[in-house]
Amino acid sequence: MRVAVVVGTRPEIIKMSPIIRELDKRGMDFNVIHTGQHYDHEVSDIFFEELNLNSPDTYLGVGSGEQGEQTGKALIGLEKAFKKFDSSTVLVQGDTNTVLAGALAAVKMGLKVGHVEAGLRSYDLRMPEEHNRRLTDHCSHLLFAPTENSADILKGENVWGDIHVTGNTVIDACIQNMGIAEDKALVDLPGEYVLITAHRAENVDDREILEQFIEVFENIPLTKVYPIHPRAEKMFKQTRLYDKLKNVEGMHLIKPQGYLEFLMLMRNARYILTDSGGIQEEATAPNIKKKVFVLRESTERPEAVEAGFAEVVGTDSGDILKAIDDFEERGWKPGECPYGDGRAAGRIVELISG
Repeated sequence: MRVAVVVGTRPEIIKMSPIIRELDKRGMDFNVIHTGQHYDHEVSDIFFEELNLNSPDTYLGVGSGEQGEQTGKALIGLEKAFKKFDSSTVLVQGDTNTVLAGALAAVKMGLKVGHVEAGLRSYDLRMPEEHNRRLTDHCSHLLFAPTENSADILKGENVWGDIHVTGNTVIDACIQNMGIAEDKALVDLPGEYVLITAHRAENVDDREILEQFIEVFENIPLTKVYPIHPRAEKMFKQTRLYDKLKNVEGMHLIKPQGYLEFLMLMRNARYILTDSGGIQEEATAPNIKKKVFVLRESTERPEAVEAGFAEVVGTDSGDILKAIDDFEERGWKPGECPYGDGRAAGRIVELISG
């Protein structure tokens, strides 16, 4: 058996890193294929080096583009790569265009597909990711659900692949990579601060929502650290709100951070404001445990909400500030991590090798 581990974005590399380490530890025959959906070759190599991983075996350089263009380029490149490496089992993770392309290329070639982090649903059909994850689930042979809730969703949709509850490899990654972050991360940590991320199109492409966010930031008395995504920065500038954002008292606008630096920022924050999905999971890790206010109308991580880590607060400034005030007044005690014990990668590799 020869395993192809497909990645295309930073979150995919992070969540696949424990699986790559497990495959290597067991001496299994595998290749890492990077589509380059987000990164150029040089940046990609640096990121793998930071995590003490070998460079990808091939880099496709798909780059950015419209949804169909990006998916199509990845599909063509991945088909060629699977042939080159004589792959028999393909592992994809998450919900990006790379994931859908990897699954489609593999099933059309008669290869076995394993979907890591299967069964997540936001039911928000505005999000391309929602379609990617659904389609991938329905053409996968092995579905590695992070939680029982995800497994129940897959059963309810009558997927034809085999469903296994494994836990989420993001917890493995947080545990394994925090020590590396403590040794390698270069980040200035202010005293007590709030960590902010906001980049989703449905938020940053809407001027009214950006104004609501600024009002929230203006009413938070703590230092605010905002590693601003290029898309968000572009839209704040296009809407002529960037100067107002920059001049919010206590606002630290910084460039997007590396994974190791971001781990440290999460671990030391008072709480987190985000529209990211992955951060809702990472915040539950036993070595992070942070409250997350989700700047969206829905989430595909209900387990984080049920465990008390995440709270979906929408995009209205009044609702967001009320939730923060309640948190500060009542206090907060983190619960147990809902995404497993940090041994998901071992279970997944055992399942594909069995």
